[in-house]
Amino acid sequence: MSSIFNLIDGIKAPILMVLIQIAYAVNTILYKLVANEGMSLCVLVAYRYLFASIFMVPLAYFVDRKKKPKITAQVLVQAFLCGLFGASLQQNLYAEAVILSGVTYATVMFNLIPAVTFILAVCFGLERLKIGTLTGKAKVIGTIMGISGAMILTFYKSIEIHIWSTHVNLLKHTQPQNVSSHNIWGSFLALGTCLSFSIWLIIQAKMGEKFPWHYTSAALMSVMASIQAIIYALCMERGDWNQWKIGWDIKLFTVVFSGFVASGIVWVSIAWCVRIKGPLYASVFNPLFLVLVVIGGSLLLDEKLYLGSVIGSLIIVIGLYFVLWGKGRELKKTIEQKQTTDLVEDQPSKIITTKLEDDKSVEIVVAVR
Repeated sequence: MSSIFNLIDGIKAPILMVLIQIAYAVNTILYKLVANEGMSLCVLVAYRYLFASIFMVPLAYFVDRKKKPKITAQVLVQAFLCGLFGASLQQNLYAEAVILSGVTYATVMFNLIPAVTFILAVCFGLERLKIGTLTGKAKVIGTIMGISGAMILTFYKSIEIHIWSTHVNLLKHTQPQNVSSHNIWGSFLALGTCLSFSIWLIIQAKMGEKFPWHYTSAALMSVMASIQAIIYALCMERGDWNQWKIGWDIKLFTVVFSGFVASGIVWVSIAWCVRIKGPLYASVFNPLFLVLVVIGGSLLLDEKLYLGSVIGSLIIVIGLYFVLWGKGRELKKTIEQKQTTDLVEDQPSKIITTKLEDDKSVEIVVAVR
């Protein structure tokens, strides 16, 4: 019986991460469907973070109420920036990228986030290049491969690839056949999404140093994002209140799913996985999101898949794993060095005084094992 419980305990994290990627893929396809129904995407994003706030604020209160997190002015400013770059701005850019270039293009670009984050971290002094080491070379090569793959994905098509002999097109309106210019603009918006998300990761890292209450941090971020997204949507759709009306249809389902599941439940689930397995483990599952979206886009949305898209996607994913491998080796080495240092510091020591020929003495600290 204990072996069964150990097996279940061992597969909880990978199953949860797979479900998270499925939730993200479903959310991306829903974005395309509601946009095709005529719903304003900025209104959708506003509703998403409003529902996420409704979920996260009570959860953070019940989880962190005994810890009494100190919310200072600096924390509020950081939460505002996290809400801007990690949620409202990032999701508005991503939603537009989905509409212009399709779910596959927008999703592939998401795999550039580790490379973009690495470049920004080096620029801000949060990451060392270490080009002379194997791990440093791996991160640089992975970054170059990611950028190269994105260029191939954007500008190179070649032959069309047919995955299914039959498929279902859930889009009611006919999609334009020549969308190369849309693909290019959509790719730039997707790159903007990666840049925004990477900036958020850096701000979140700084915020987490002095504010380690993750649930409260996520709640503050969602509240700030909802305020920002609502103001932006009101400015973009001023006078058109019909965009804010939601009936018992795909729009309501998308709003509820994106707010409660793709934001609230997924944020909490990722936080649990990162705490148990580490951030690198959670990052490894990102390409699964791409595979699911490619399958869903071609099967349900009649999205065209080209050889250039496949080649560019593979290069980006390989580059992603180069960066993750390099970062993983660095983290492992850092942990081992810290454990060695702590072991030496915890051991008793004695001072040996040695007298040299010139009547000078030297004190040597020797750890007693």
